[in-house]
Amino acid sequence: MRNTTGRSDPQAVRASVSFPPALHAELEQIARDKKVSLAWVIREAAEKYVADQWPLLTQTK
Repeated sequence: MRNTTGRSDPQAVRASVSFPPALHAELEQIARDKKVSLAWVIREAAEKYVADQWPLLTQTK
């Protein structure tokens, strides 16, 4: 994971995830439209999901 300086976060954890083909295609399109990586789109979506589901966890950051 990249930190605010653009360097890899040494504490980041790598995960392997499988997506249905239609969802994967949609995520790739979003990445192309935003001119970012597919990984960035997935991290952003995961962060927003956690903030929406468990807002108390994100208030400490």
